[in-house]
Amino acid sequence: QVQLVESGGGLVEAGGSLRLACAASGLTISSYAMGWFRQAPGKEREFVAAIRWGGARTYYADSVKGRFTISRDNAKNTVYLQMNILKPEDTAVYYCAADRSAASVTKIYEYDYWGQGTQVTVSS
Repeated sequence: QVQLVESGGGLVEAGGSLRLACAASGLTISSYAMGWFRQAPGKEREFVAAIRWGGARTYYADSVKGRFTISRDNAKNTVYLQMNILKPEDTAVYYCAADRSAASVTKIYEYDYWGQGTQVTVSS
């Protein structure tokens, strides 16, 4: 049974940092592209960041480029999202996802498995 479990969310002031983690079980992340998405209240889920199997290629939404960094530790079967210079508009539930094909890692419909999400709230 595949499980993706996010952790590290919380309440932070604007300008602060958080590091999210996504621990995978039932699959080996080295065989998957891994992504982070987020969904704010009343809005659609949107792409945040993704990393390909080898970790050499990363992708970011324009809104987080230069502030967020995605990384993976294959030995720990865990993906991370380091979030710096957080803004109130970053407030959302953040989801981790795994994509076997990696054909288009920025697209929600490409992903095969999803976590339950972790809440990130940035106060102004």
